[in-house]
Amino acid sequence: MSATSATPAPATPAAPGPRTAADSPRLGILWVPDWPVAAASTEQRIPMDLPVAVHDPQAVLAASAPARRAGVRRGMRRRTAQQLCPELVLVPADTARDVRAFEPVVQAVEHVVADVEVVRPGMILFAAAGPARYLGGEEKVAEDLVGIIADEAGVECQVGMAEGYLAAVLAAREGIVVPPGTSAEFLADRDVRSLLHAATTREASAAWADLVDLLRRLGLRRLGDVAVLRTSDVAARFADLGLQAHRLARGLDARRPSVHRPDPDIAVGAELDPPAARIDTAAFVARRIAEDLHTRLLRRGAVCARLVVIARTTTEAELVRTWRIEGALTAGELTDRVRWQLEGWLSGRSGRPPAAPLRHLELVAQEVSPAGAAQEGLWGRRARGEVQAARAATRVQGMIGPDRVLVPVPEGGRAPRDRVRLVAWGDDATPRRPADAPWPGAVPPPLPTVLPITPPAVHLLDAGGEAVVVDDRGLMSTTDGAPAELIVPRGEGLAWLVPGRHRVLAWAGPWPMTQHWWTPGGVRGSWLQVQVAVGGEPGGEGDAGPASSGVVLLLRRDDAWWVEGVVD
Repeated sequence: MSATSATPAPATPAAPGPRTAADSPRLGILWVPDWPVAAASTEQRIPMDLPVAVHDPQAVLAASAPARRAGVRRGMRRRTAQQLCPELVLVPADTARDVRAFEPVVQAVEHVVADVEVVRPGMILFAAAGPARYLGGEEKVAEDLVGIIADEAGVECQVGMAEGYLAAVLAAREGIVVPPGTSAEFLADRDVRSLLHAATTREASAAWADLVDLLRRLGLRRLGDVAVLRTSDVAARFADLGLQAHRLARGLDARRPSVHRPDPDIAVGAELDPPAARIDTAAFVARRIAEDLHTRLLRRGAVCARLVVIARTTTEAELVRTWRIEGALTAGELTDRVRWQLEGWLSGRSGRPPAAPLRHLELVAQEVSPAGAAQEGLWGRRARGEVQAARAATRVQGMIGPDRVLVPVPEGGRAPRDRVRLVAWGDDATPRRPADAPWPGAVPPPLPTVLPITPPAVHLLDAGGEAVVVDDRGLMSTTDGAPAELIVPRGEGLAWLVPGRHRVLAWAGPWPMTQHWWTPGGVRGSWLQVQVAVGGEPGGEGDAGPASSGVVLLLRRDDAWWVEGVVD
């Protein structure tokens, strides 16, 4: 009997499984807690034992440890924070200050780690594998970084390492090193609110907050609940931001690895002639090349993950800094990052300012990838006239200075001059105070259309020629009836309100006004609106009446009347 042996079929190669946290590179995060407070305390020389809070027009953004012990929390209203801690030192938020003060921290990190990315002021990202091999372990890297930051920058920091960006950020907030291959387990039992730590901008924070709220309402309260979802289901229900959250919850980077050949870097540069040693001079060139880079990215329909700022001095020294970019930035946001970095180099606060003026500035967009959301705008490209006006304004700024070309920004406020803020062309034109919020005690309409830079002093008289005054109770007192005449001294006119004597036709008020009474610059006074004759001679039996009339807003303070504005 003969036997036959079957030839074994060739083995079918296994399909590649889903990418896991163990496949991700080890990342390190250096985090300085409450960095806005540390930056403000450093620049304004505020003792560290005092309670300090950094705030924007809406709420507290960061608080020092003494302030938190008194009950001050992030997101709290300023008035509530002051009630809890009367000795609280309030400092307005300033992103440029945060970047300037953070530069010595970045320079100190570069003594230990060669290639770093600035995620935001107060946080630095770096690849952990290289420094760990060189120094003998990740714990040794963390120890050296904490020590050198304390010695050279004078602040305390925390270092964390793990696979995946979110895991590394949370590890840094706890000051631990997550063992290799355990990032997914490290994240699984954490609240889904931990995703908020992945945001690097205020706009991104708002988007992440909306997503977290939706996930919690759907019953997905832990990162592990998000991680076990199917990728296709997440994409269909939560779109791109949900996919980023899904990857972060699994211990991966928020950006999906590219499966095709990466797009080439986009570089733009310009020579500075003459070389720039001041930030206001370098900022003009920075704005132009930042807008050029943004235009090239927009035309290609792409975004970049890294922005490299390169500056060369007249002595051929080179300054390089890399910023981590989240999503598609506007031209203004891109310009701000470049300008902040230049301020950090040129302000002299970095400890190692350039030894010579800057002669060349270059921006490089790295890790360029397609972005379906990048487009010209809902209504198409900007009009040609708008583009030409923007170029003309930038050119005029270069000729007469950045603070000589201003743009009005409507805001909320009680006084007319508080409702308009002038900012330099190209700077952030976002209102600091909402105009549609209730403003008790605000000046009623009609509001002045012409406001003086320096209010002129005038005299308001009654029919008997005596001065009209307002007492401490806010009541107008006259010796002979109502206001009858407004006298504008020589050289103190405003628009149609020329120097001379103007007959008062009607009046309204007074309304008491008290602003910032708790500060040395506080104002106490009273508003009064008067309608005065324009043209014709005041008084007299043969007066044929004024050719026209106008409304003047007066403010009574410091025992005098001041013109706060006129209705043109």
